[in-house]
Amino acid sequence: MREQRRADDTSHQDVWTGRATNRAQWLLAVVGAACMALGIHLAVDSAWTSGIAALAMSVVGCIAAGLLVLFGTLAFVHVDLRLDRECVEVRCGHIGLPRRRIPLSHVAGADFTALVTPRQWGGWGYRWRPEKGTAVVVRRGEGIVLNLWDGHTFTITVDNAESAVRAIRARLGSIRPGTAG
Repeated sequence: MREQRRADDTSHQDVWTGRATNRAQWLLAVVGAACMALGIHLAVDSAWTSGIAALAMSVVGCIAAGLLVLFGTLAFVHVDLRLDRECVEVRCGHIGLPRRRIPLSHVAGADFTALVTPRQWGGWGYRWRPEKGTAVVVRRGEGIVLNLWDGHTFTITVDNAESAVRAIRARLGSIRPGTAG
């Protein structure tokens, strides 16, 4: 059972959970499924007379492109953030992969950012930019920026990000850098 913390209550529950969703990516998933269907249709009901090599390349290409688009978009339809007493855990998509677990002892601080855009990070998904750090961006909007003790940052788009930042800061007060929590 998931507990969603309200914005005004950050000290009484042990687990804070949040989520961000991008419904527009379902359209890309439909495109991927259509591409796969085209590949299957070509394989089953083909009247190509130009040769088996061209047909095989078309079928394999459509199915491969469809799988890449379908699974690539479904992996980033939503992101789940879970904060407990020991770590911040980020899981993407329905399978929960990619996943990142950051112990709170590795977090120097947390900041709220009002606007994270895919354009800032080069698109949707799990992103890395040398000058900015790492991010999980599933939609345009508010997010959390975790400042890690090693100098890196980790940005996550999540609804109710201000509440998450308050919860993280409250937990950081009792944790020393480099300890297990």
